[in-house]
Parts: sequence; C-alpha cells; structure tokens
Amino acid sequence: MSIAVIAGLGNPGTKYRNTRHNVGFALVEKLAAKLRAEWKTEARFEAEIATASYMGRKLLLVKPQTFMNASGRSISAILRYRKLQASSVVALYDDITLEVGRPKLSVGGSAGGHNGITDVLAQIGPDFLRYRIGVGAKPHKQMDLADYVLSNFSKDDQNLLAAQTPCYLEHIQLIIDKEPEIAMNIINQRTAPSHERNDKE
Repeated sequence: MSIAVIAGLGNPGTKYRNTRHNVGFALVEKLAAKLRAEWKTEARFEAEIATASYMGRKLLLVKPQTFMNASGRSISAILRYRKLQASSVVALYDDITLEVGRPKLSVGGSAGGHNGITDVLAQIGPDFLRYRIGVGAKPHKQMDLADYVLSNFSKDDQNLLAAQTPCYLEHIQLIIDKEPEIAMNIINQRTAPSHERNDKE
C-alpha cells in the first residue's frame, strides 16, 4: 500500500504552537507549504486537512484537532471514509528518547510511552509508519513528563530544528517514493550517531 495520509500529531491552539509535543504539527505545516496545499477544517474528521499533489500522487495532509491523546480517532475516521489501510499512513511526532533534532523512521512496535501513538495504535493498529523527531530527554527525572513535552523549545533548539527542516522534508519525500524498509535503512543510517552506524570503514 502506498502512502496516502501524512498525519502530524500535536495539540490545537496557539498555546501549544511552539511546544515539543507539536513537532508533528510544525513539520506537516512545512510540508503543506512546500507542496502549496491549503488547510481547511473538516468537522467530520475532527481535523484540519490539506490535499496535496506529489509526482502525480494525491496526498492527504492531516492535523488532528482532537488533542494529542485522541489523535487516533481522527485518523481512523479518515481511513474509514477513504477506505484506506493503516499501512497508507505516516505519523509525524515527537520522541523524548532521541536527542533534539534527530529523526528516525520505524514501523510497528509499542507506543514508547507516547499517548498520541497509544491512541493511534488502539484505533488503527500497528501497521502505520512512524517518523519521529527527537525533542531530547527531560532535564531531570523528577520533572513531570507532561510539563516537559508541553514546554517550549529553547532558542538554540528552535534554530537547530529550523536548520534540519529541509532534511526532514527530503525524508518524507523518500518515505513516499520508496518501500518502508529502504526508506528506514537510508534515513536511520544517515542520521544515527557514529557509534550506532554499521557503515563504518
């Protein structure tokens, strides 16, 4: 099944716009701008939707407006209406287990403690692709996780993410163009720290 739905996860409203949890929203907005796709509200899907054309292929860009922890409700409604499988979906979202700015592509597995992905799994199953962007770990273990992911990036981190955005958009293009295993091998090897790479001389 080819990619048809690219869903950026986040929370609606200006209050959350620059928070760590809204990395997915920010990236899908950049993708829409690149593809010159305009957003519109679709109440039946509880989402903002932008229809884009890429290499003759129709893509549906999605920002669920259900708040993060109910993201799957919106995505599953779209899949049912469009008669699509979970494997046609790429979810873009934040990951506290990766250093700030580092991307990683995967399919299957657990939610890793991410409540938005927990709901997507419950609603559509595990077969969707996951493009995660690192937002860094909590500064100290005692800090509440919700407080951390709903906090704003530092100026340095904002600059780092902005500089990386063209790379993220190239990765999404790769995900659309290639089979998942090929895209994962390319993206994850390119972006892994040197001690994790398997292509060293």
